[in-house]
Amino acid sequence: MYPAEFDYHRPGSVADAIKLLQDNPEAKLLAGGHSLLPVMKLRLAQPTALIDISSLSELSGVSEDGDALVIGANTTYHDLMNSSVIKNKLPVLAEASDLVGDVQVRNKGTIGGAAAHADPASDLPAVLLALNAEFKTVGPSGEKTHKATDFFVDMFTTTLEPEEVLTEIRIPDVSSVASATYLKFAHPASGYAIVGIAAVKTGSGEVRAAVTGSVPIAVRLSAVESEISGKDLSDDNIAAAAEKATEGMDFVGDIHASDEYRAHLTKVYTKRALKKIAG
Repeated sequence: MYPAEFDYHRPGSVADAIKLLQDNPEAKLLAGGHSLLPVMKLRLAQPTALIDISSLSELSGVSEDGDALVIGANTTYHDLMNSSVIKNKLPVLAEASDLVGDVQVRNKGTIGGAAAHADPASDLPAVLLALNAEFKTVGPSGEKTHKATDFFVDMFTTTLEPEEVLTEIRIPDVSSVASATYLKFAHPASGYAIVGIAAVKTGSGEVRAAVTGSVPIAVRLSAVESEISGKDLSDDNIAAAAEKATEGMDFVGDIHASDEYRAHLTKVYTKRALKKIAG
């Protein structure tokens, strides 16, 4: 099916994009397009205009700012996989990006698009949650900074306002990350996460973990973190923490996997991820 008719705009700056969003309330931003275009072809979304920000160089790239990494929202998975800064400072982002979709998706899909779309089966939101990421947005009222734990609100819903643009993702305190991993049980056709677990261990003994795929929205596994942080990552302690992975959680079920199966896999992959960061 073809999409409904729409106007096409290619702004020259973030400020231009914000002005276009103000002038076109039903418009959508276009970056990689792998989430938006399929639903447009199905007529599940019919924006009156597309505002193509894919060529805005100010939104791309990886840089260091003291002990933080700053990633432009338009940075593609391919760029994350091949960034020497990412590989040296935070390789989990490169490793997780390599698990996303297929070659075409990794070449065009963006980290900002994945965050802003908040697909419940997307990979990067869980990793960004475990890394304590911060999201910078710009809109008519100026700049805002959102913590990852606040940014993801519900399925396909974030704190991003309709007239705002997500411009960068900041990973603070990179040197504190002693080890990190992302593991997933992927759908064999789409590559989406049936269950995905990100886990981070800091030099101080804090453990952070997040889940995607099995729940309505990527979220931190607070019960697991409380159980394991500050403890030796022994097999017994890891097993006890992994049992907490379903505590207080609501799981989704569909034709690909029941909620019970996803809950089971969440425990299994939490255990595997904790073992991996244990070294």
